[in-house]
Amino acid sequence: MRKPRGRGRRRDQKREPREFEQKILELARVTRVTKGGKRMRFRTCLIIGDRKGRVGMGVAKGADVAMSIEKAFRKAKKNLVHIPLIEETVPHEVRMKFGAAKIILKPAPKGTGLKSGGAVRMVLELGGVPNAVTKILGSSNKINNAKATFAALRTLKSVKEVEAKKGTGKKKDEKKEVPKKTETKEKQAA
Repeated sequence: MRKPRGRGRRRDQKREPREFEQKILELARVTRVTKGGKRMRFRTCLIIGDRKGRVGMGVAKGADVAMSIEKAFRKAKKNLVHIPLIEETVPHEVRMKFGAAKIILKPAPKGTGLKSGGAVRMVLELGGVPNAVTKILGSSNKINNAKATFAALRTLKSVKEVEAKKGTGKKKDEKKEVPKKTETKEKQAA
């Protein structure tokens, strides 16, 4: 029996699961004017994430769409951010500015869902944040809003990091020193 040729052959092969899910935030055709005329290229802004707390962003240009997506994916892999989650939300409120883009990122109780829009929503979805409230102020530029979101995610601190920095975390080795009781007046008088 012969192997099927053409289109049917590829269906038999199983795809291995990818480490990161990817979404195109923006795909634009950009031109550069040179002495010989205009040079057209494609710019891709790509967001990647594993929905388990890791998310990255890459912006790249290429001669065709596939090339720009591939380059953006490689850049996004190099710029991964880990999101510290506490009770399925971000640990604290953050306000961040990048260029003219301003964003506010707030924690939300369980069951709220993602109340956000645009670039911020895509970043948090792929990062695996189930509950959060965000607001985009200032700019409608998708790339700058995404960069502001990444800057905000980098500043998020988990409870352990804050305790370690302040030195308030209790260590198991340390024992509390009990202050010695001072002699009472009655013993001094006797």
